[in-house]
Amino acid sequence: MPEEAVVAPQVCITVGVTRCAVPGPDGPLDIRRIADPKHRLSPEWAHTSRPAPPAVLQPLVPVPGVVPLGELELIEALQDPYILIVDSRKPEQFARYTIPGAINLPFTDPETALEALGCRRTGDGWDCSGARPVAMFCNGVWCGQSPTLIHKLTAAGFPPGHIYYYRNGLQGWLLQGLSVWTPGEADVFHI
Repeated sequence: MPEEAVVAPQVCITVGVTRCAVPGPDGPLDIRRIADPKHRLSPEWAHTSRPAPPAVLQPLVPVPGVVPLGELELIEALQDPYILIVDSRKPEQFARYTIPGAINLPFTDPETALEALGCRRTGDGWDCSGARPVAMFCNGVWCGQSPTLIHKLTAAGFPPGHIYYYRNGLQGWLLQGLSVWTPGEADVFHI
């Protein structure tokens, strides 16, 4: 008697949605979830306790007016061509992998971030009246990189209501079994 083929269970992003495309620098990138019920986070992302400081739990809203996001809201923002999705981690972290469609504006360089977001330097500071909305993330709820950049941007005059913050970060994204992407490559993958 022939053995029946084992079919992986369907794992949805949300009801009836198993994948979605988001804009990437060289064309669309797919986001999907891992369908393997035995999949586990890699040891790098499975740590629950990290030395503090710098790793301390971050507030859901780091500056009043900033809008918190969950995974579904971030996926929606990824599909909006007007919202910039920013990985605020260090460049070497971003280069390994990131959320599909994200750009890197490191928390250590707020001036470049302000310029990329549409702010203009004035004689005495920054004019952010034409700033684009930004969805920002870093490593996870214990990572202070995005909150640090958010504080620097808003202190320079960037409107807090234009900032969406995905506090769960890459760790939360991976915990949901969602795809990651290596910048400069066409495909997404799971780790």
